[in-house]
Amino acid sequence: MPFAEHPLEETNPLTAGFRSFRRVQTPRTGRVLARWLALLGVLTIAAGFLPWTQNIRSTGRLTTLRPQDRPQQVPSTIAGRIVGWNVREGQRVQKGDTLVEISEIKEKYFDPKLLERTRQQLAAKISALEQNEGKTVALGDQQDALRAGLAVSLDKARNKVAQTRLKVSSEEAGLRAAENDFAIAQRQLDRQEELYRQGLKSLTEVEQRRLKFQESRAKLQESQNKLGASRQELTNSQLELSSLQAEYQDKIAKSESDRRSAVAYQFDSEGQIAKLRNELANLSIRAGYYAIRAPQDGYVVRALKQGIGEIVKEGEPVLTVMPIAPELAAELYVQPMDIPLLSVGRKVRLQFDGWPALVFSGWPGTSFGTFGGRVAVIDNIDSQGQYRVLVTPDPDLEAWPQLLRVGSGVFGWALLDDVPIWYELWRQLNGFPPDFIGLPANQPGQAKSDAKAEKSAEEEY
Repeated sequence: MPFAEHPLEETNPLTAGFRSFRRVQTPRTGRVLARWLALLGVLTIAAGFLPWTQNIRSTGRLTTLRPQDRPQQVPSTIAGRIVGWNVREGQRVQKGDTLVEISEIKEKYFDPKLLERTRQQLAAKISALEQNEGKTVALGDQQDALRAGLAVSLDKARNKVAQTRLKVSSEEAGLRAAENDFAIAQRQLDRQEELYRQGLKSLTEVEQRRLKFQESRAKLQESQNKLGASRQELTNSQLELSSLQAEYQDKIAKSESDRRSAVAYQFDSEGQIAKLRNELANLSIRAGYYAIRAPQDGYVVRALKQGIGEIVKEGEPVLTVMPIAPELAAELYVQPMDIPLLSVGRKVRLQFDGWPALVFSGWPGTSFGTFGGRVAVIDNIDSQGQYRVLVTPDPDLEAWPQLLRVGSGVFGWALLDDVPIWYELWRQLNGFPPDFIGLPANQPGQAKSDAKAEKSAEEEY
């Protein structure tokens, strides 16, 4: 209902004739403005009790949760010279496709038949080792034969010593018999000569006795000579028995030395064979590195080397490959004072560069163009004064845009507790941290789901 211009004049007609009285009255516009200000103050006070979701704001970029999904620089395993490109930038490749071909630049590998010649060296060394093994076996057999021969020769020499000792005994017995005969012949000769001087025996009989005496003396001398020869033979056989052991021991020692030399050569040959096999395997593997292949399915993003004939060093990147369909994650950086408020599985709202959005950080439900996520990883160490947090898509909410690219910017805010607006204003004016006690008040029963999400995210990471 419209207000009267002079309400006092309508109620009291006596004041109509006084101009000063009309001038001291409150204008109608002032009263309207006061009423509107009072209404606005009431609304402002009421709005101060509306719920406000506390949050932690941060910026970052898009990356991938799995390291194998991130852009990968493909290096050259060996040093070489580029001889041909089989791809172009932006081309899709599959795992194992040849990207670049290089040639050898080290003079050690210039020989085109180096692999074949190394195989020949290995075959020759193996044949030499087999022959040496045969030599080792032969030397072992030779030692066995020498030991067997030594045993036989020792038995033979011992038998000869025993035979010679028996012969000496026999000769000693013969000598004693000859000495007895000689003594008897001596006495008989003396008696015959005594009887001859007495004239009882003839000269003929004496001469016969003398002949018998000479024969006995000759037999005695012969027995003595035989005994001496037998004793000398016994000494020689004993010396031969003693020298036989030393002789065969020398032969066995020489054979053992030859066998050990053959065994040492065998071990050395086995070492050289192992070295040649290692070199052959290295050459075979190196031959496969002349073609730089794609490590996984993806797109060739950028060539880091250009042209034909350019030299690449060992381990130097040649091009970059971006894997297909990476598992995206938002890489956000949070201040150290806000890290205790975050936990794995906590909800986050994200705004991506290139996607228009109307953001009300305190009322995430009214924001437009933002996407949901959950904290998957929180680093345990800082990076240049801030902590890195990885956020993955929330499976319960809308999916992230398909056209997102790794490296694009992202703005996010982690959702905390719900508090009144007046409290949030008072907290920010005083510079206090968010009033975080537990889980957001508007998410009952979230503890179990967050615990499961934290466990699954940690296992997945």
